[in-house]
Amino acid sequence: MSTYADSAPVYPAALRLAGRRAVVVGGGPVAQRRVLGLLDARAEVLVVAPEATPAIEALADGGEVRWERRPYRDGDLAEAWYAIAAADDPAVNAAVAREAEAGRVFCSRADSAEDSTAWTPAVGRHDGVTVAVIGGGDPRRAVDVRDGVLEGLRDGTLAAPHHRGRTPGVVLVGGGPGDPDLITVRGRRLLAEADVVVADRLGPRGLLDELAADVEIIDASKIPYGRALAQEAINEVLIDRAKAGKSVVRLKGGDPFVFGRGFEEVLACAEAGVPCSVVPGITSSVSVPALAGIPVTHRGVAHEFTVVSGHVAPDNPKSLVDWAALGRMTGTLVILMGIERIGAIAATLIAHGRDPETPVAVIQEGTMPGERRVQTTLGLIEAAVAEAAIRPPAIVVVGPVVGLA
Repeated sequence: MSTYADSAPVYPAALRLAGRRAVVVGGGPVAQRRVLGLLDARAEVLVVAPEATPAIEALADGGEVRWERRPYRDGDLAEAWYAIAAADDPAVNAAVAREAEAGRVFCSRADSAEDSTAWTPAVGRHDGVTVAVIGGGDPRRAVDVRDGVLEGLRDGTLAAPHHRGRTPGVVLVGGGPGDPDLITVRGRRLLAEADVVVADRLGPRGLLDELAADVEIIDASKIPYGRALAQEAINEVLIDRAKAGKSVVRLKGGDPFVFGRGFEEVLACAEAGVPCSVVPGITSSVSVPALAGIPVTHRGVAHEFTVVSGHVAPDNPKSLVDWAALGRMTGTLVILMGIERIGAIAATLIAHGRDPETPVAVIQEGTMPGERRVQTTLGLIEAAVAEAAIRPPAIVVVGPVVGLA
């Protein structure tokens, strides 16, 4: 049998084993890992071993593999396309390797890389990409490299854009509360693959600097009471770019469907016949208080939390919020977009039953470098916000949980 030194070059190839026989000799933990990998490749797996791990036994009982409960014997590799010698006895593995060599079946010996005609790489998969790393005889090194590549693919720092089978369309990506590390893995990957990014001011702006130079970035910032790009114009941009064959990411702060007008954009795309999907984001209503040390619920303190928009004053006929009910409640109240009306909101809550001494926290630009925090009570919040010159974006948390921070 030929031998291969660790330094000898290898020819990498991806084996398509679906429906083809692969024989695993041995039933221990190493064999178990190899069996699971072969099943992922949809191979027809035959295990030959007097004993096997409970996992292999369960696979056999379920009909996913065939297990011959006996020692290896010459001829077991008949009709095999691939063989793995993972027995505890090196002599058995050597015999398997000899049969494989004679039958021109590639064989991986678990106990000897040098005497294998095939090496089992460290394998990982992400979004249709298979990463297989050969460590040159150092399996732990191969695992470390594989994990590094997978991590880069998952968090978007390593780009692997689709070039075939890409469908033009729009994806609404929730960017989280602002810190670039708090966007979802899928959101970051899709952002890295985009042709066009339509970004809000409250999205994770730091990620835009990582995009390729040819990515079109459109500022859709809607600054409160300042210059704004109308929602209709945003919809038009999304539809126009998608119909031009582009992959468009609509990058929004928080979650697209939590006061983000995301569903309006979904409806506009649907009416225009443009494919549109949604990647949820971490909503700031929960994450910003959490990172400030405030749990929105806590056993024995708060059994409920309510998130409301304060962009319309309580006495405005257009308000859809039942402020009277919120005043009677004892749970946590999280108010978004309410800083400029916080005096009227606090007065309304107090008028309907909330104790003026209820703890309140105001967090401006949560998770961002400019984060500021004010802690006071419901009765004093208007003065505290004015004194600290708090400005949007800011989140207000009302309830006993604030006192836990």
